[in-house]
Amino acid sequence: MSDAAQPTAAEVRAAAEAIKTALDRHLAAVERRSGDDDPAVFEAFNQLAAAAEVYDELLYDRYDEVTPFEIPGADETLPPYAGPEEPHAISVLIRRDYTVAEPQRLLAQAERVEAAEDFEDLAGLDEDAAGTVPGALGLLFGEFEPDEIASRHKEFGLEEGDSTLWVTAADEAPEAGEWLEAPFEHFDPQAVVCRFDVSAVFDDEDDEHDGTDPDAEDDDLEFVDDEDLDETDDEHDGEADGAGVRGAGR
Repeated sequence: MSDAAQPTAAEVRAAAEAIKTALDRHLAAVERRSGDDDPAVFEAFNQLAAAAEVYDELLYDRYDEVTPFEIPGADETLPPYAGPEEPHAISVLIRRDYTVAEPQRLLAQAERVEAAEDFEDLAGLDEDAAGTVPGALGLLFGEFEPDEIASRHKEFGLEEGDSTLWVTAADEAPEAGEWLEAPFEHFDPQAVVCRFDVSAVFDDEDDEHDGTDPDAEDDDLEFVDDEDLDETDDEHDGEADGAGVRGAGR
């Protein structure tokens, strides 16, 4: 960075003062908190995180120095839940990232799908779709369910990256076709009930846990039978449900 673009010493000091102010506001909000999801604490947290990030950047640009602490950004935390108390509908938002690790394997699998299916059934794809990576991806994701691709990704020459699943609540389900033109534009973070994140960055933390085998399979879940529902409702009437998740749960 050139000297002309560097922040001044006064700007760095002002950023340091902003952190002090944000710290005082955060402590005051915590002392006055009304519950686990107090919006004032959430807002003060975000202001503190933003002030720390600005100070860290200016300090590095001016003095080539960093701070000894890191405050998680606002994107890593969900805001307080403000959705319906008794939602009658949910939306499940899923993102899964993959790397095309073996293009030839991907193309070979797509050629098998193309050979086994009538081409007229593969709407929207060019005749030589299996010969290109984008076309092969279109063939495979058109033929297999996303969950099946996730479980068999190595067979398709793919390597898993990060993934996340968000469950949002609503008073009622949208009309059929209502959001198809822009499925990801209308999203209210305060309606998120819970989220599940999977990332390689968590592996080191998991390895530190007490002796559990990360490759061990979970025991089969036993689902509640219809005749047990009445007893369950009686035993848990009025109790709030929660989910232990990586990220946030309600």
